Amino acid sequence: MTETTPTAAPRGRSPEFSLAQSALQGLREDLFRDVRAYRPLPRAAADGPWAQLFPGRIRRHLELLPHAVVLTLAVFTLILGMASYGALDDGFVALVAGLMAAVPVALTLLRPVLAWWLSLAAAPVLVWLTGDGLYPWSGGSILGHTVVMMVVAARTRPRTAGWMWTLTALYSVLAGQVFGGLDGGVTVPMLVFSGIAVAIVTLVQINRTTQRQVVQERTVTAVERDKRTLLEERTNIARELHDVVAHHMSVVAIQAEAAPYRVENPPPELEQAFVTIRENAVAALTELRRVLGVVRAEDYEAPDAPQPTLADLDRLLENVRDTGLTATKTVTGAVRELPQGVELSAYRIVQEALSNALRHAPGAEAAVEVAYVLGGLGLRVVNGPGTGLVKPSPGAGHGLTGMRERVSMLGGEMTAGATQDGGYEVAVFIPVAGTGGGTEAEDDA
Repeated sequence: MTETTPTAAPRGRSPEFSLAQSALQGLREDLFRDVRAYRPLPRAAADGPWAQLFPGRIRRHLELLPHAVVLTLAVFTLILGMASYGALDDGFVALVAGLMAAVPVALTLLRPVLAWWLSLAAAPVLVWLTGDGLYPWSGGSILGHTVVMMVVAARTRPRTAGWMWTLTALYSVLAGQVFGGLDGGVTVPMLVFSGIAVAIVTLVQINRTTQRQVVQERTVTAVERDKRTLLEERTNIARELHDVVAHHMSVVAIQAEAAPYRVENPPPELEQAFVTIRENAVAALTELRRVLGVVRAEDYEAPDAPQPTLADLDRLLENVRDTGLTATKTVTGAVRELPQGVELSAYRIVQEALSNALRHAPGAEAAVEVAYVLGGLGLRVVNGPGTGLVKPSPGAGHGLTGMRERVSMLGGEMTAGATQDGGYEVAVFIPVAGTGGGTEAEDDA
């Protein structure tokens, strides 16, 4: 019997090593790669709420406000740098020293990473050039380098800001030892001052990024919710129309099968035509049930009673009155029988409009107008302002989506909006081909 020796698993890298490697890769990506990359400071949005506080002629220039702030800080750094070196006998040296501290600030408008490296590299040069006793930072370079880190931190990720301050602290400690130790220098005040400034900018940047992400997520969620609502409404409509169309196709199949028996000695061609009609009707009904049947929910049950029509509006209004909403109906024009799909959709539109009135205007008065006009059907549901307590409705706006889908499916037009008295009005026109005559209807209270 051969004994099998287990193979030793290859040793992986420790979590500490992976963390250190990831940190060094971040450092290389943030501050060593594409140092001279051209990254101009983007313009500010002039349509924010703060911009509305200014007149229109000034508002269009607010896009350059960040650039003006950076340049103002650069000028202030130049003035402060020259004032710090005012004791020098050579005014030209004072100007050069001030420019060395201020130019990196202005350069952050175009090349932020390069500006930070230049500001850091200028620090020991300024210490050697001025010899004013401040080490390892000299005069205006404290302000200049801090401003550079703040501007770059506002334009980059928080990790970059952390690396900038870390390398600045490393330089401060090493250069402080070279120039005479930490005692008497400005290493600690510089690190505390710049650390607080960069931390504040980073926190503000993180907060703005988080708010932006929340707004984007809310927008995406709202869009997805609207899409889901639209699909649900279309599914409900498809379920109802599936029953209507299936009923008509069944009638066609039955009539095609019975038609030859109503004629004595029908010709073979006629019998074959009815057989073909019945076969096509049955095939269409089978495909209809197969395709549209997928929109049925697992717990969906076909209605036992016929689908409602406009003739059932009186019963609907009675139910609405029982809930406390005063509702009246007015019918104008020659009442006629319309296609079953039109009757069903018209009933559902009125039903949903009254449901919206119950939810958003409890205790109000509602009026339903049905107009049989030449070429179609007109519907108008209007309610006054509510007198009761309006409860929060999480499904607000979904009913209008369903109504618009039904009207669009029938090729009609719909308008919905608030009235001048604080109520709401829904007006719909549904075109109907092949209109016929009928009896004149009287107004029903």
